[in-house]
Amino acid sequence: MALLSVEDLETHFVSRNLDNEVLVAHALNGVSFAVDRGQVLGLVGETGAGKSLTAQSVMGLLRPPALRVGGKALFDGTDLFELPTDTMNAMRGRDIALVVQNPRTSLDPLTRIGDQLVRIQRVHREISLADARKRAIAMLDAVGIPEPKRRMRAWPHELSGGMAQRVLIAMALINDPKLLIADEPTTGLDVTVQAQILDLLRDLVIDRDMAAIIITHDLGVVAHYCDRVVVMFAGGIVEAGPVGAVFGQPCHPYTRALLAATPERLALGSGRRFGGPPPDLYNLPKGCHYRDRCGHATELCEQTPSFVTVASDHDARCHYAASLKDQPL
Repeated sequence: MALLSVEDLETHFVSRNLDNEVLVAHALNGVSFAVDRGQVLGLVGETGAGKSLTAQSVMGLLRPPALRVGGKALFDGTDLFELPTDTMNAMRGRDIALVVQNPRTSLDPLTRIGDQLVRIQRVHREISLADARKRAIAMLDAVGIPEPKRRMRAWPHELSGGMAQRVLIAMALINDPKLLIADEPTTGLDVTVQAQILDLLRDLVIDRDMAAIIITHDLGVVAHYCDRVVVMFAGGIVEAGPVGAVFGQPCHPYTRALLAATPERLALGSGRRFGGPPPDLYNLPKGCHYRDRCGHATELCEQTPSFVTVASDHDARCHYAASLKDQPL
């Protein structure tokens, strides 16, 4: 059984215009995926595709006007959406941890770094103050913080952006969660530290039999560190499968466009620039939501495509997925 199984997740943004008419943005539309223990899953897609919103929905972090209107999130067989608020609050930071994009808004500016790392341990486990401090120092060292004992006394404003990001990662990992959701976890880090952090995450997933979801725009990170990848567009999944299969034989035009627009391909002259506005979430087009930007679109694409299994555990939501499988980018 998968550690986390998300089924038909739907999240809307509900508001009213100046005429008091209800407006509904269909931000997530039937999102389904699973991640197993010992596995790293990558969520990719352009800005606004719904990647971060998926994580926030699963963790119960939505705030008005966002509203989850359907779906399940089974964690170890228990639907997170059915849990009482107190139970869900206890699970966050203990069983499920989230690394957010902006460390500056996530660290308490009035509390020293060490005290924050100690506090999150003592909230979720029985541990002495001395042991919590030792564990905090060890975790800061593990994520590459120089002079970790001294940094325990630092205030958040005294840290660089990259160092603050590493503190957030240490905070997420310190209670040995079963599932780590990392939203752009290496933002602001130089290439060497990026590799160090991602190697650490990968090793922890294997050694501790946990699972991780990495939300990123960096397809290279997914290629090197993820086992499976889910490609999102306009609040839905368009392709999913093992990284080697999806990146080696992409079967949805959107996935192909993402891969063709990587800096490496553009630098070599073999890529194509990625462009075009995303569809209006308040008025999604009928049929395939990608068809207005797709060079393969036909009249058939005015009908909503179903997922097509193009290979073992590799699915794409496109009428022409099978024929695109073996075509070069």
